[in-house]
Amino acid sequence: MSDLYHRVLRAHKWIYENSRGLAGHRLLFGNPTLLLHTVGRRSGLPRTTALTYARDGRAYLVVASAGGAPTPPDWLANLEARPECSIRIGPRTRRARARITLPADPDYARRWSILDAVNKGRFTTHQQKTQRTIPIVELEPTT
Repeated sequence: MSDLYHRVLRAHKWIYENSRGLAGHRLLFGNPTLLLHTVGRRSGLPRTTALTYARDGRAYLVVASAGGAPTPPDWLANLEARPECSIRIGPRTRRARARITLPADPDYARRWSILDAVNKGRFTTHQQKTQRTIPIVELEPTT
């Protein structure tokens, strides 16, 4: 991804965090966006990532596409190491537990369609850019 794109993402996350969720929920491309709060698997430090999402029942779904990069995003490895996390949707923060799903999961194709529709085909484009399978992460609220 380009440097400009990374700067836009950082600015979006800053606005979302510093407005306490009052701005930023739909800022990026008009898609619904959440803030994922994880703990760094090596550092133990808190990490925050802004991600577009879709709903499937109670669950919030996000895609570990990293824009179609050959390696998955760091936040995915953080969730693999520690699936307990929190999510901010607008002004509300909730505890959640992550479950990583791959194409062998019976819900994967249906959920991919939901996510790709919300994101205007962007995730299919990302999958075409990479040889790796892009996981879907289900974030199930626990509070």
